[in-house]
Amino acid sequence: MQRLSGRIILLWGWRRSLVAFLAGALAVLAQAPYDFFAACFVSFPVLVWLIDGATAEPSAGWLGRLRPVFAVGWWFGFGYFLAGLWWIGGALLVEADSFAWALPFAVLGIPLMLAFFYGFATAVARLLWSSGIGRIAALAVGFGLAEWLRGFLFTGFPWNAVGYAAMPVPLLMQSVSAVGMVGMNALAVFVFALPALLADRRHLAVGGALFVLIAAAHVGFGYVRLTQKAEPATQSLDVRIVQPNVDLAEKWDASVRDRIFSDLVALSTKAPEPDHARPQLVLWPETSVPFLFTERPEALTAIGDMLDEGQMLLAGIVREEPGATAADSRYYNSVVAINDGGEIVDAVDKVHLVPFGEYLPFSDLLRRFGLVQLVAGPMVFSAGNERHSIQVPGGIRALPFICYEVIFPELVAVDAASTQLIVNVTNDAWFGDTPGPYQHFRQAQLRAVENGLPLLRAANNGISAVVDANGRIVDALGVNAHGTMDIHVPIARQTVATANQRRVNGFLIMVLLALVAASLNVRQRLRMN
Repeated sequence: MQRLSGRIILLWGWRRSLVAFLAGALAVLAQAPYDFFAACFVSFPVLVWLIDGATAEPSAGWLGRLRPVFAVGWWFGFGYFLAGLWWIGGALLVEADSFAWALPFAVLGIPLMLAFFYGFATAVARLLWSSGIGRIAALAVGFGLAEWLRGFLFTGFPWNAVGYAAMPVPLLMQSVSAVGMVGMNALAVFVFALPALLADRRHLAVGGALFVLIAAAHVGFGYVRLTQKAEPATQSLDVRIVQPNVDLAEKWDASVRDRIFSDLVALSTKAPEPDHARPQLVLWPETSVPFLFTERPEALTAIGDMLDEGQMLLAGIVREEPGATAADSRYYNSVVAINDGGEIVDAVDKVHLVPFGEYLPFSDLLRRFGLVQLVAGPMVFSAGNERHSIQVPGGIRALPFICYEVIFPELVAVDAASTQLIVNVTNDAWFGDTPGPYQHFRQAQLRAVENGLPLLRAANNGISAVVDANGRIVDALGVNAHGTMDIHVPIARQTVATANQRRVNGFLIMVLLALVAASLNVRQRLRMN
């Protein structure tokens, strides 16, 4: 190991950049759908050794001394995000005649920009760098801070945060309910990077003990959570989730809209599955209705006829607020609740829109350069002002999140007093059968664990699922499946900590790691002087 680390430390020029890039790309194997978390026990030690060897001229200022280590982190991030997000380009191929030109910007541009966060992470780590375990703690602090910033800077995009690599199965997901993603990101990098100590064996005994302690706590806490007797459910809900698997090339084609709508109705009205009760709630995916209700009000009558007495439909639709002229109309990506009389009784609009997909940021400026909204549909969306829960049958309060809103832990910080059920509607058909839908589902799964609430998920082409409060999949429809599933959902909260408590716990872990790194850094400086 010492020989290997020495060769990596001494790498220079393009070889150093290539190894950093490959190490980052390798780490993606720890994310869904591969879940090979052992890859990170290679990637992060290699990153530690690359940082060990990232030196600058002694005469360079402090900023110049950080440039080589920033470059190492940037190349690591570029490899990680390119290997983990290449599938985004598939959305541009749905309408290839119009948007294929933008493919390089999506496939390469997004990873190029996100890589700056990991460059920042390694630069922060270098400020606290020392030998032995101090540098492992420093790297964990740098990545923990970078991943936290990635959640909200420039509208935020915390996709494939490092902490997800440590949570491939429900047994290993439970820790997030106590320390949140802030804590999981920092702890995951700390544990993944510990094998770097095998090279010089400094602090190896302490590192080994911490590895065993953290891993045992992680697994043990998960075991206790999954085996303890759950609180009895005070309420329950019979649900039908519909997955229509609509081809996006046809989605807004006027000639097939009636067929799409008829299929949704047929799937919703078929007889319940054996041993299942008649559903109280029917759930359709994001933008499932292929027209505006303002243009086709008779569709609401058809939905009222579809629903039996006491049933309710939650449907993803495009909602229009007509203006004085057609150009003044506003459109929202929404979830609406429709009762058995065909009336819209409640609606929740998407608050966090996808930049360039659902709206064009800095639109006045960017349109001068010929840039337009790329993929979302035939209109530009407006963001909703607020989110609220919807009362569904049985007096249960369900809080809807549309598409990628569910990847934001702070956004899905559910108030226990007002919500008993999380609902996620999405349309991942833009990305086909690639890692994207699996990664998206994994992040939705973790939101259920964080909040200790069951999750209902309806996706146009999968993955639709029911997830219990501990992240276990009760039932699911795979990618490109067409059909329904009927589920009896017990409503019981299994909360460990509130959102504020998780946030505090996560930052306390980062502060502790920062204190360890800083103290060992100062100690080394004093020894050298």
